[in-house]
Amino acid sequence: MNIVPKPPLKWAGGKRWLVPELKKMWQTHQHRRLVEPFCGGLAVTLGLQPDTALLNDINPHLINFYLHLQQGLDATITSEEFEKDIFYARRDRFNGYILNGQENTRESAVLFYYLNRSCFNGLCRFNRKGLFNVPIGSYKRVKYMVKEEFLAYQSVLSNWHFQTGDFEDVELQSDDFIYADPPYDVDFTSYAQEDFLWDDQKRLIKWLAQHDGPVVLSNQATDRIIKLYKEAGYELMFLDAPRRISSDGDRSPAKEVLALRNIEKPVSDPTQMKLF
Repeated sequence: MNIVPKPPLKWAGGKRWLVPELKKMWQTHQHRRLVEPFCGGLAVTLGLQPDTALLNDINPHLINFYLHLQQGLDATITSEEFEKDIFYARRDRFNGYILNGQENTRESAVLFYYLNRSCFNGLCRFNRKGLFNVPIGSYKRVKYMVKEEFLAYQSVLSNWHFQTGDFEDVELQSDDFIYADPPYDVDFTSYAQEDFLWDDQKRLIKWLAQHDGPVVLSNQATDRIIKLYKEAGYELMFLDAPRRISSDGDRSPAKEVLALRNIEKPVSDPTQMKLF
């Protein structure tokens, strides 16, 4: 039996907790291509294990890391490398690659992974110049993947296509299964150099409305997101989402909405999910 690797990165808003619910929707659509316009930490695609997938993200450093994993990333980082001086030296080196237009290199991919595992709460944040600016985390020790663990992803990712850009640049096929997990409708949107604003949330809904296949859309359940999705004709489901990464230490559940279109409603435990 092949063991599917866990998501390789820490990722704010990661949807590994949602995979069991998404599997109920995916199980009758496994013949389709899975498309994620915002693939993020890759938890959903790794959890659903489609034969083919189109995975996009606006963050080019994230996609560069996945492309090198797909090619077979031969790297080993030891816990002894988690030191303040080493962290900031490597952050500077990573940003140097960005400034010099060399962010597609293998070393840049390894540095991105190192910073993700070593920085504060695993956050991914860039300033207006496009430079990574998250400080070192408050860990006593960090466990990094070793060479064999990196290489285990090569076969798993072999039939998936990765690309970077705006979601509207994703070329859809009419029968694609889309899972869209855009940046939350919250104040912090600087996950990449470009912000994801309210006009982008509305632009996403308009883009998805053109698709004939099944669509699953998730977001934080703010009042205006609920109104936007209702008016677009989605069937809404509400969940308590765990907060695994938080800047203020708050780990209380966050209300999340799951919006469905052109897809049958899964049978769920009513104590765990409320239907609108």
